[in-house]
Amino acid sequence: MTTKFNLQKYGIETEEVFRNSSVPVLYELGLRLEKGTAISNVGALMTYSGEKTGRSPKDKRVVRHPDSENNINWGDINIGLDEHTFMVNHERAIDYLNTCPHLFVVDAFAGWDPKYRLKIRIVCTRAYHALFMQNMLIMPTADELANFGEPDYVVFNGGGFPANRYTSEMTSKTSVDVNLERKEIVILGTQYAGEMKKGVFSIMNYLMPLEGVLPMHCSANVGEKDDVTILFGLSGTGKTTLSADPKRKLIGDDEHCWTDDGTFNIEGGCYAKAINLSEEKEPDIYRAIKFGTVLENVVYDKFTREVDYTDTSITQNTRASYPIQFIDNVQMPCVAGHPENIIFLTCDAFGVLPPVSKLTPEQASYHFISGYTAKVAGTEMGVTEPQATFSACFGAAFMMWHPNKYAELLAEKIKKHEAKAWLVNTGWTGGPHGVGTRMSLKHTRAMIDAIHHHEFDNVDYVTDEEFGFQIPTTCPGVPSEVLIPKNTWEDKANYDLTKQKLVKLFNDNFKQFEKNVNEAIVEAGPNIQVSV
Repeated sequence: MTTKFNLQKYGIETEEVFRNSSVPVLYELGLRLEKGTAISNVGALMTYSGEKTGRSPKDKRVVRHPDSENNINWGDINIGLDEHTFMVNHERAIDYLNTCPHLFVVDAFAGWDPKYRLKIRIVCTRAYHALFMQNMLIMPTADELANFGEPDYVVFNGGGFPANRYTSEMTSKTSVDVNLERKEIVILGTQYAGEMKKGVFSIMNYLMPLEGVLPMHCSANVGEKDDVTILFGLSGTGKTTLSADPKRKLIGDDEHCWTDDGTFNIEGGCYAKAINLSEEKEPDIYRAIKFGTVLENVVYDKFTREVDYTDTSITQNTRASYPIQFIDNVQMPCVAGHPENIIFLTCDAFGVLPPVSKLTPEQASYHFISGYTAKVAGTEMGVTEPQATFSACFGAAFMMWHPNKYAELLAEKIKKHEAKAWLVNTGWTGGPHGVGTRMSLKHTRAMIDAIHHHEFDNVDYVTDEEFGFQIPTTCPGVPSEVLIPKNTWEDKANYDLTKQKLVKLFNDNFKQFEKNVNEAIVEAGPNIQVSV
């Protein structure tokens, strides 16, 4: 089964290289070569990523180069790296790859629209990583693979070997380095598969705005009338769950682009959170877990091979990676028209935002730039409890340009295509985290259905005094008191104080953007200044 694919152009001498190997071959090799790898009772590949069970954003680096330097939003997210240090890490990764008896290569595409897709090459040491990226990228046909040619970007995954923490500009033994000019990504010191996926997304987030295309950290689906909905949100806000709607065709669960022609998915698969997964709550995702799925850091019984989705002894960030066609109702190819509805999902740990509210275009831009939510435990290393956070564009960790660049593209496309914007809170109700309860998924789905069915077109609204958005007073299938957050709190005075605290957080966060955005957008934020 060994192919003679040659990697010598990269300085890699390993001869046994498996290129775009079939799933059965990867399973066989995974069981034979990798410790801690097994097959579940439903045929999914059970894997363990090692010490790192989430992304390591503080260890991400971008090489400074005159050709791209002025386009990058440098700071705590896009941390600069000099070319020399990149080459030190590059050499370290190549040396490690040369010590491995087997390597895996995945040649595939990022982006379903042929006008914008990239040819990506993954070079890795673990069968599980290869299968993961075969799921997450768009696999070429036999003819496309035969004529693949040179890739646009190469990912060298040497994650089984650490970076040298004493190397200049390194902060730990983990380093994920992006070099836009060499068109390479080098990974050291982490075997968490999500680093490869998000590395490719970061590249798309840099390249697409150069062509007037808006890259989005969002899920998307389409209804029977070709009405497209995109759902923005960070991990844990419900992007994957809510987009997998049996009444609508799934376009994708995480990464998309909005072009002059419409919407396309960047990926060929889904990377769903598996914590507390059940067929009753998330039937589409549950049924997608079968032969060909990768279950990452999920616990199972070694004798019965039964999976326990409630066991978080390894991490709360348990994941399932599967090809998008494993979802029963999917749009193939994953391309559709312009969005009719734009939904910003937020997980409000304070419990004061309404479960659904309608936004003006200016408010939509404000909340897009703000990107308020909560970091859900386990999504990143060291996060064990939900924490309030602001992540510009609902995906700041992957955005190369200044948030205003993406916000301007979004505002332009909303206006041109007359899309409606909504804010949906999937977080807490009846009190903050620790007092209240998480919003009912059943109720959230009912509100999303109401948006799709235009059932909020002719209902009464109340205007939130501080935030200014419109809150519908009725929704089919949802008790009216749930729609107004203050009604769900026993301690009304504490609700007011907590809301004031959140208003201050919004205002303080947005000060960093005020000089570079339209005054109407600044004024669309909370309309009071409160000292708490």
